[in-house]
Amino acid sequence: MSPPVYIDYLNRFDVEALALTDREILDAVEGALAMQGRGETEIEPRMHIRPRVAEEGHFNVLRGWIGGGIDSAGTKVVGDFVDNYRAGRPSEYGLLTLFDPHHGAPKAIVDATGITEMRTGAVTALGAKYLAPPKPKVLGHIGARGTAYWNVRLLCHLFDFEEVRIHSRRPESREAFADQLRADLGREIVVTEDWETCLKDCDIVVEASRLPEPAPLLKTAWIKQGALVIPYGTMSAVEINLTDIMDKVVMDDWGQANGIFGALRAHVDQGKLTRETLHGELGQIVAGEIPGRQSDSETILFWHRGLSLSDIGLGHAMLEKAKGMGVGQRLRFA
Repeated sequence: MSPPVYIDYLNRFDVEALALTDREILDAVEGALAMQGRGETEIEPRMHIRPRVAEEGHFNVLRGWIGGGIDSAGTKVVGDFVDNYRAGRPSEYGLLTLFDPHHGAPKAIVDATGITEMRTGAVTALGAKYLAPPKPKVLGHIGARGTAYWNVRLLCHLFDFEEVRIHSRRPESREAFADQLRADLGREIVVTEDWETCLKDCDIVVEASRLPEPAPLLKTAWIKQGALVIPYGTMSAVEINLTDIMDKVVMDDWGQANGIFGALRAHVDQGKLTRETLHGELGQIVAGEIPGRQSDSETILFWHRGLSLSDIGLGHAMLEKAKGMGVGQRLRFA
């Protein structure tokens, strides 16, 4: 008889009960990025499933492996359905599965809706940690979806901004988002009526919009010299000449550049961004393999598409904390 196999299971309520701190989230994701930069991981480009029954929705399938103390292979499937707000649902539901890389047995199933939001915000914030101008004063953020909250929260954890501006398409959405941030962060949030007022002359620009189709709403002329621009919407919201003003373009993983979606999809397709013109990957910078920002005047773009490694690293941290707290369930699989 083969050895028994058990699966650790964390649902949404378990994940919430863990109450991971900002520092715990950032440390878990930064550790995974460093391992990627040192070559201690394997990552496969994301895939998409587009059901014909869904007019505005698709699934992202992310796959990877992390060695070291984590030593897990994993797959995350996350739905991206932009109209879910009409039914009072989050736009993204996610599920992370972890496997033993030595013999293939399943190890864990974790609700990845929260993981997706937290790790996305962590990658945004860590990109700024290594690429933002020194002591950035003004943050401009487009979008009010789940990942937007963690973008702003974790950026504010790392930086002492004088002003935080937000904007999203629906007034009720941006006002509710601002109220949540004010309550949780204890600081003033400026709600703007348009993209330009939100983004012009900011030190850090984050574009996390939820567009139904590509539209160049973020104008290159609004970006000041020395700024950091982080666009990661599924549908591109930037102009084609945005990369022309950049001293460096950094990605989370070049393997994610090829696909059907993404903020710089057209730039890759037209040859304006290539493997040769890419400065490098964030993990290489975190691991000290290549430099990040090297001068105050550098204008830098960081395009992150989402890494399975971040999901696996954060999921592992959650499972370890859950064991210490007695949170979650242990299921017999075989």
